[in-house]
Amino acid sequence: MDPRLFLADLEAKPESLRRLAAVLADGDVWHGLPDPVERVLLLGMGSSRYAAEMAALRLRAAGVDAVAEYASAATSYPPGPRTLVVAISATGASQETLDATSRYQGSGPLVALTNAADSPLADVADLVVPMHAGAETGGVACRTFQHTLVLLLDLVARLTAGPDVAGARRNVVHLARRAADATEDLLARRDEWLPAAAGLLDGPNGVYTLAPAERLSSALQSALMVREGPRRPATGCETGDWSHVDVYLTKTLDYRALLFPGSRYDAPALDWLRQRQATLLAVGAEVAGAAAVLRYHHDDEPGVRLLTETLVAELVAARWWAQS
Repeated sequence: MDPRLFLADLEAKPESLRRLAAVLADGDVWHGLPDPVERVLLLGMGSSRYAAEMAALRLRAAGVDAVAEYASAATSYPPGPRTLVVAISATGASQETLDATSRYQGSGPLVALTNAADSPLADVADLVVPMHAGAETGGVACRTFQHTLVLLLDLVARLTAGPDVAGARRNVVHLARRAADATEDLLARRDEWLPAAAGLLDGPNGVYTLAPAERLSSALQSALMVREGPRRPATGCETGDWSHVDVYLTKTLDYRALLFPGSRYDAPALDWLRQRQATLLAVGAEVAGAAAVLRYHHDDEPGVRLLTETLVAELVAARWWAQS
């Protein structure tokens, strides 16, 4: 793992995302899936599972029986021909994910969503969907996380759009391109906002990230970046749940919060944060009382936020890591 190479991986995000959009525009990467799909099981660990939770929630909202499971879970859905299993691993070598797929091989469609087409996971799958993220030389899953989100959005479109699946998939392509523009905007202006953002979040008790359930992956991935690179304490939380499980720490700690707004329960969390004089950085929308607000191109679109906003924590983590 190398902070300079991690930063280079982040700087390559816009170009990489545009390449993925071109791949999706050119054809159906999920071609060969059964129709209809009765049940979807998404398996993964770490960043892979964070992204899977987003997709499972969207699938359930459309009436599809879907769950994002820890690959390490001892039990889950039983194997069966009507269950689509999507195993997600950037390296294709996560032991927990490989172990989990062994329960499903030969029983129904098994898909490997991976950045390594020649990996052990790809070898056991009926269909391999490449992430097209390129090599992450910094050793941290950043582009692969962003690409996993896009590809799972494409899967959701394919499974839920009905007769207008082509139009729904075009919308995913359009979204990926707009997210590339947003990512490029944040990168281009980072000298303006990054020093202040890093300073606001640089406290003695770690970083606490909040995001709505629909974009919980942003909070969890952001906290992971702070832990994985500079090795600082960080915790991600769903905004509504925050008032039940994490608010207590605002009373005793120098609480530094990174908020991704958009939850209908932002107000209670913000009320506690203000009362306890926590330091708050808000990303993607205006928030009264925040120490700073960071905006970027197309941040009025929830889909663009989903694909873009983790870059803030990634760049802060890269800066801290390089300084350590």
